[in-house]
Amino acid sequence: MNYINVLTIAGSDSGGGAGIQADLKTFSALGCFGTSVITAVTAQNTMGVRSVHGIPAEIIKDQLQAVLDDIAPVAIKIGMINLAEVVGIIETELKNYLPKVPVILDPVMIATSGHKLIAPDTVEQLINKLFPLVSLVTPNIDEAVILAEQPIHNLDDMIAAGKKIIEKGAKAVLVKGGHLIGPVIYDVLICGSDAPVILESTFIASKNLHGTGCTLSSAIAAEMAKGKTLLAAIKNAKNYISQALQAGSEVKTGEGNGPLNHFFEPLKLIIQ
Repeated sequence: MNYINVLTIAGSDSGGGAGIQADLKTFSALGCFGTSVITAVTAQNTMGVRSVHGIPAEIIKDQLQAVLDDIAPVAIKIGMINLAEVVGIIETELKNYLPKVPVILDPVMIATSGHKLIAPDTVEQLINKLFPLVSLVTPNIDEAVILAEQPIHNLDDMIAAGKKIIEKGAKAVLVKGGHLIGPVIYDVLICGSDAPVILESTFIASKNLHGTGCTLSSAIAAEMAKGKTLLAAIKNAKNYISQALQAGSEVKTGEGNGPLNHFFEPLKLIIQ
């Protein structure tokens, strides 16, 4: 008997709503055992990010090797990496595990409050070293603008940006459209040269959106760890996050942008 082990490589959120904290909550809620490699410590709450401290590269390497040597993950989620040298460490350590396990890369660059969380030279390293290795890249609108180097105002722009990210070496990309407010939210999945898949969901009015991106990418990793295909994992993850958003929409946590409710009593998830 074994747990379904899923590893997250990401930054810590002292407010508990995003980053490592959101990832571990999501893994647990979806029936997986979470391990972690902390890349940075942030001082933040629901009002915003006050400061960011990058963990020394050697400590990150030690964390990663310690987990991989003993608790082999069935899937991996990568979140905030704010230093270029850390990208190289992750690339080297993960090559031995690929393509045996799916890896979801959430290119965390800008906090909900607008605080920049990544050094400019790290973006180039992410593209060059990690895009070719990972199974899926999950940028939100702001991140896709940076990666594709183009503005995004509508669904057509999302598709064009996704194709540009594929051209930069990603195997698959999910451009998340939650920042384009409307009655319907569109996410765009592009896998290689395949036709784009448009995924729709109903807009949920809520002030509590902190950690949405971290939670979605972690949920995709957890679902793939349980054996789902990429598309089925994304659909299940979107269903989970919609329910977590709805369940947390009226909850007050702090004075600003609050978290989701990761441990709601779930309705029946999509099974595919």
